[in-house]
Amino acid sequence: MRKGQAKKLPLNPDPKYNDKLVTRFVNSMMWEGKKSVAFKIFYSALEKVSKMTQEDGYEVWKKALNNVSPTVEVRSRRIGGATFQIPTEVRPDRKISLSMKWLIRYSRERNGKSMADKLAAEIVAASKGEGGAFKKKEDTHRMAEANKAFAHFKV
Repeated sequence: MRKGQAKKLPLNPDPKYNDKLVTRFVNSMMWEGKKSVAFKIFYSALEKVSKMTQEDGYEVWKKALNNVSPTVEVRSRRIGGATFQIPTEVRPDRKISLSMKWLIRYSRERNGKSMADKLAAEIVAASKGEGGAFKKKEDTHRMAEANKAFAHFKV
């Protein structure tokens, strides 16, 4: 018998914006348990964003997260010896984590001097509806649209 699903631990809100979403973002950005380093990177990236856009960096970051979060994705399902890509709705919790992962991944792949520079550039691009993370969302939606014919196989 399998055990029950693990409980979600409550997150502490971050010190500057008092937002649990920021802590979640920093946790997924963090390497080797270096949370204070990750916070420094995040906060300096938001400062750079506010200098670049002349707007509040925190609001631009929230807008970027919103722009990057997908609504549908494809899931593989094996039916009668064939594997079909079935479009499914994305759960709200998964939407947020996917958008965070994509923002971090594509900012790491960018070229720039520091991670803060790269993250700031990716956040600004995502808030405008461009950049790698936004492209990933568009590709995900395109895949779901292309496989709409298999939607009746939903789990």
